[in-house]
Amino acid sequence: MGLFKFLYPSGINFLMTIKNDSGEELKLAKNEHIKDESNFLRGTISEGLLDDSTGALAKDDTQLTKFHGIYQQDDRDVRKERRKAKLEPAYSFMTRVRLPGGVCTSQQWLDMDEICTKYANGTLKLTTRQAFQLHGTIKKNLKLTIRDINDSLMDTVAACGDVNRNVMCNPNPYQSKLHAEALEVAKAISNHLTPKTKAYHEIWLDDGDGEKQKVTIDPEPENEPIYGKTYLPRKLKTVVVLPPNNDVDLYANDLGFIAIIEGDKIIGYNVTVGGGMGMNHGQEKTYPRLADVLGFCLPDKVTDVAEKIVTTQRDYGDRTDRKHARLKYTIEDRGLDWFRNEVESRLGYQLAEARPFHFEHNGDRYGWVDDENGNSHLTLYIQNGCVLDQEAFPMRTGLREIAKIHEGDFRLTGNQNLIIANISPIKREEIEILLDKYNLTNCYDQSGLRLNSIACVALPTCGLALAESQRYLPDLISEIEEVLKEFELENDPITIRMTGCPNGCARPYIAEIAFVGRAPGKYNIYLGGGFVGDRLNKLYKVSAKAEEITGILRPIFERYAKERDAGERFGDFVIRAGYVAETRAGREFHNDFKEE
Repeated sequence: MGLFKFLYPSGINFLMTIKNDSGEELKLAKNEHIKDESNFLRGTISEGLLDDSTGALAKDDTQLTKFHGIYQQDDRDVRKERRKAKLEPAYSFMTRVRLPGGVCTSQQWLDMDEICTKYANGTLKLTTRQAFQLHGTIKKNLKLTIRDINDSLMDTVAACGDVNRNVMCNPNPYQSKLHAEALEVAKAISNHLTPKTKAYHEIWLDDGDGEKQKVTIDPEPENEPIYGKTYLPRKLKTVVVLPPNNDVDLYANDLGFIAIIEGDKIIGYNVTVGGGMGMNHGQEKTYPRLADVLGFCLPDKVTDVAEKIVTTQRDYGDRTDRKHARLKYTIEDRGLDWFRNEVESRLGYQLAEARPFHFEHNGDRYGWVDDENGNSHLTLYIQNGCVLDQEAFPMRTGLREIAKIHEGDFRLTGNQNLIIANISPIKREEIEILLDKYNLTNCYDQSGLRLNSIACVALPTCGLALAESQRYLPDLISEIEEVLKEFELENDPITIRMTGCPNGCARPYIAEIAFVGRAPGKYNIYLGGGFVGDRLNKLYKVSAKAEEITGILRPIFERYAKERDAGERFGDFVIRAGYVAETRAGREFHNDFKEE
């Protein structure tokens, strides 16, 4: 495909045409027309919410509700039987809360717990982007859900859709002062890049008499000064990270800011662009990509730099093919130097040369840690981010009771885990009693493999899922753990991730071991990602049956135990041993292995 640019009259308010280098007009993707005709994301959502003849919304509106943080789904476990009974699918909605940096108060945790009980399926989901997710909300309860979230001084605006999504931030409990500073930067980026349309307030926060409820963000005049009428070609994901921890997976994101620390202060940020995980099976033109370092900026320039990167992608991203619409492809097609020059032209100044940095870890550090202020922080492993009560393990109840007395904050991590942060010395003993009472200490007494695992939701609710993920990975890890124990590897940290499809929501393509769904009970196996998230993995086995996976991995673990060098990570070993080739460039992701 030739290079292209979108043409906007009078700035950026109305998308008119798209042309390639030869001047040929190209056909826009359907979503572009939906956005263009939506009246700034309104569509007919309000009318659809009043239609009690169906549990669904109109098809075009389901694309618009994503911008409001809402996905329409149905229960695929019962799809066939409902079809036989001539019933429509069991529709419900997933609602995602925008929570910059993943930090919430104890009261907000309690509020989300209550909303989950009132309107969702009883499981509070912690996502791979440090956000809350609610599943199973039926249409008639959607407005009530959004209002209750708003009353808790949170919102769902831009949690999904073709905009900048929830901004992640390293939840660092070790350096509280630096974390607080980085968190403010993450919040500033999030606020600056949040859509300005009044549609959210009109649709979800109207009290029925035309009066608006209390809102967390004051609506601006009807204009989108950054996005324009048709927003971005695809989603954009942003992170803020404090080395040496890379627990937000910087290289897997479209836009990143790496804090450069000298002494005890952040002097500025390296800027990264062009990371992204999604691809499609059998389509080599699609591939994951690691982010590139673009340059360095001072702290007071972060939002300006973020805005100009967003507007560059707005104007030059591919709006004809959504599979080719992410920022990573814009940079691949045009080159990093071109992209830097375009961004600097919009800034009116040049980015400085990037400063040195290094990462040591991209997982969470579990258990207790004390900070420089005398407070304590506790990181708990939350399997696949699912906060729920089980008969022998009442996790949700235990966390609820802790939230009732906790005077600090809760921090959701990018690995679906939870930090109970800023526990005062006075409160620590009380919290430890509750941890014991509800068996929450088991949340960090797990194998190295399990503690470094992530899974996407997949079946039964995700419409894109080809295979199980969240419901299957815990059992698969249990099987693999038996092999690891045999070779005395059970305490070794190894990153392992599973997704039900190739879109990559659990960031599988940078894991040391990854399973990506191909069909029910079948997975592609990938090996060789970097332990700190700085290297892509490589396809090792196509369409492995679930019951074959442990047998496929067993001889590799055996060799790793016998032949590894001192301190050698599993991902490094499988490359040195020749199982897969080292891969850092997205365009090389499909090389050296041809699917049949």
